Amino acid sequence: MKHSVLLDTSFFIRLLNDDDKLHLNALGYYKYFLENEITLKVSTITIAEYCVLGKLEDLPIANIQILPFNLKEAQRTGEFANAIFAENKISFANLHPRAIIPNDSKLFAQADLDKTITYFVTSDMRSKSTLDLLRKRINPKFDIISIDVPFSETFGILDL
Repeated sequence: MKHSVLLDTSFFIRLLNDDDKLHLNALGYYKYFLENEITLKVSTITIAEYCVLGKLEDLPIANIQILPFNLKEAQRTGEFANAIFAENKISFANLHPRAIIPNDSKLFAQADLDKTITYFVTSDMRSKSTLDLLRKRINPKFDIISIDVPFSETFGILDL
């Protein structure tokens, strides 16, 4: 089975901003994934987040598979959010009449349901702590790659 990665909004923000301190790391991962035929995926949720301040045409969509957020993802998101809320000790009273579900829960559900996704790629350290909370109750099948660490270090490659 071919492997793929789900790219977070923070990844694109760094990739597309030459002045960002993590730009070169994001670019290194992007090139590494393409050169090693690792499928790049982006959620429609991530695209919506990016488009708050960015433009769709700025995203390198030609090299990326777009994942829609559908019914099965919505159902799994509810399970993930329930576990995260429970671990954060958020009471039912605070969730009633309507729970605001963080986008990480939605993206994690997509990554978990897509059998090819092995990593969620981000620079947002809150994502890692959210995944750690989730793992106390549910065992998602993907890990996080933080682009704070260069790709060569993550994959044990000599960057000559």
